[in-house]
Amino acid sequence: MSDRYVKKVIDLADDITNTWAPKMKWMWGEALLGYALAKLDIHMNSDRYTPFLKGYCDYYVENPPRVDQSDTSAPGLITYMMYQKTGNPDYKKLTDRVLHYIQHEPRLIEDSVNHLGNSPEGKIYPKSIWVDSLMMFSVFPSLYAKDTGDQTMMDIAARQPRVMSKYMQDPHDHLWYHSYWVKWKMHYPKRKIYWGRGNGWVVASLPMILEHVGDHQEREHIIQIFKKTCAAVLPYQRMDGTFETVINRVGKTYRELSMTALIASGFMKGYQMGLLDQTYLEAGKKAFIAVVDAIQTENGHLYMPEISGPTIPMPLFPYLGYKWIPRGKNWSYGIAALIFAAIAYDSL
Repeated sequence: MSDRYVKKVIDLADDITNTWAPKMKWMWGEALLGYALAKLDIHMNSDRYTPFLKGYCDYYVENPPRVDQSDTSAPGLITYMMYQKTGNPDYKKLTDRVLHYIQHEPRLIEDSVNHLGNSPEGKIYPKSIWVDSLMMFSVFPSLYAKDTGDQTMMDIAARQPRVMSKYMQDPHDHLWYHSYWVKWKMHYPKRKIYWGRGNGWVVASLPMILEHVGDHQEREHIIQIFKKTCAAVLPYQRMDGTFETVINRVGKTYRELSMTALIASGFMKGYQMGLLDQTYLEAGKKAFIAVVDAIQTENGHLYMPEISGPTIPMPLFPYLGYKWIPRGKNWSYGIAALIFAAIAYDSL
C-alpha cells in the first residue's frame, strides 16, 4: 500500500470513520460506504474499520430499520459481512430481513421490482425500475449466493442485468437511461439524456456481480452488456480524466467525481478480469488519479468534492434536473466509489 494515491484514499477513509458517528442512515449511500470499507479491510488483511461497521450494525439491532425498497436493501451488504466476521446472530436477523425483501417483494416487470418498493415514496412516484438497482438490489444477493450456494438468490441477482438492459439501455448508443416507467412503457428521460452516475453504477456493479455468479447461464449476457456499456462510456472521458454529470453533454454540465470513480473502478476491474483491454486500464487509472488529485484538506480534515447530490428522474425538465443538482463534499456513495477504485488500482 505504498502508492501515494492509495494512501490518500485510506487517509480519507480513516478521517471519515474517526469523525462520523456509526449511526449512519440505513440507506444506499451509507450501505455502499460500509461495503467499501469492509472490502478495504479484506484487501489490507486488517480489522481497521470493523469497530465502525459493528457500531453501525449494533445501532440498527436496537433501532430496526425499514426494508422496503432497493435503496434500503443495500445495507444487507454491511450486516452480512459483519455477520460473517463476528457470527453475531442479531446481524443475521437484519440480513434475513433484506433477503426476505429481495425474494418476496412483488415483481413489477419480469424479475425486477419497483425501485422505490412499497415505501411511502414508492406510493407517490410512478412505478418504475431504475438503473441504480443494479448496485443496490443485485450485488448483495450475488455475494450472498456465492457464499451460501443459494440458487434462488443467485438467479435473482444474475437476471437483473439482462432485464434492466432490455428496458433502460439504448439499443443504438448503448448508454443507459435513468429509469423505465412501466405504466407508460417508456424509458425516462425520454430523449437521449444519459445520467452520468447511473452509467457509473452499471460499469462498477457488473464486474462485482460477475465475480460472484461463476458459470451461471446469465454470465455471458452480463459480460456483453458490460463490454457494450464500457465502449459507449469511454469516448466521453474528458481530457482531465473525469466524466460529466450528463455523460453525453461534455462541456455543458459539470464534472462529477462519484461517477468518475465508479467508472474508474469498473474499467480497472474489467481489465483485471480479462474483459477489457489496455485502453480501459489507462482510462481507469487516469480517472482514479483525477479524483484523488481533487481531494481537499480543510481544517485538518480531508474532503472529496464535486459529488452531485442524490438524484431522482425528474418528471419535468430532466436535463435541467441533472444539471442543477448541487454538488457537495464527502457524500457517502462518492467515498465508496473512490474506495472501490483504490482497491482495483492497488490490485493491478
